[in-house]
Amino acid sequence: MTQDAIRISGLRKTYQGGKEALKGVDLAIPAGSIFGLLGPNGAGKSTLINILAGLVTKSAGKVEIWGWDQDRNPRQSRASIGVMPQELNLDPFFTPRGALEVQAGLYGVPKAQRRSDEILAMVGLTDKATAYARTLSGGMRRRLLLGKALVHHPRVLVLDEPTAGVDIELRQMLWDNVRKLNRDRGMTIILTTHYLEEAEEMCDEIAIINHGSLVTQDSTTNLLGQLDAKCMVIHPETPPDTLPDAPGLSIDRREDGTLTVNYRTSQTSAEQVLEAIRAAGIRIRDVRTEQADLEEVFLSLTSRAT
Repeated sequence: MTQDAIRISGLRKTYQGGKEALKGVDLAIPAGSIFGLLGPNGAGKSTLINILAGLVTKSAGKVEIWGWDQDRNPRQSRASIGVMPQELNLDPFFTPRGALEVQAGLYGVPKAQRRSDEILAMVGLTDKATAYARTLSGGMRRRLLLGKALVHHPRVLVLDEPTAGVDIELRQMLWDNVRKLNRDRGMTIILTTHYLEEAEEMCDEIAIINHGSLVTQDSTTNLLGQLDAKCMVIHPETPPDTLPDAPGLSIDRREDGTLTVNYRTSQTSAEQVLEAIRAAGIRIRDVRTEQADLEEVFLSLTSRAT
């Protein structure tokens, strides 16, 4: 086992015409983690994933997957990673079982080591094992894509926008399977998603890229603690007639009668907020703080990098 499932250094990709999709990305993804790779459209996420999958040739840099150098040991590095693509690229004339068997054969998995029926059961397609792929619903096709990514028992699983446009039931099934693979097999999961609340709930660590460059990489907890802006929610004993007016504070009234006080910790302390509320004659029945969510962090960091 290796400390990092993936190590990337100085990764660059320039397409014909001069478009520079990746600009010297350095990234280390811890083994056994659920890792979020986030960024706006056109940031370079898909290019990075396609390089990991061996579908796009990098222009410069070094990529190691589970300790295998992609240039020196291409077969071993490729065998260490499975990718569930965003596009529904399935042969319509294969059955789910047939698709898994063919995929396993492409990776050189001996027949005695194939687990097609076990994988079909895991993704909820046992009753569709012999149906043609063209008859499957969109959600079932996504399940089959996940199954195809697992046929060669990879150490690392990449999920590219796995829940885009799917219903709640399928989303829950996917995440249950992801947690199980991570927990029971120690599989490293790399997730790209536009649903930031999903990344906030699922990921141990997150990297944000924008315009082909790494903006930040940190634990989800630390990222959520980066924002200077804080919000304090005050429950007054009685509704105040007028809202306090204090420098550095933005105070609003919610429909339920609570007051929200927005402030910056670099300028104002929580104690100063409470003093301003008391000075306005407002008696406090209860108070709590609301943490920033990942969307705020994401918008803040990507706007700085623009």
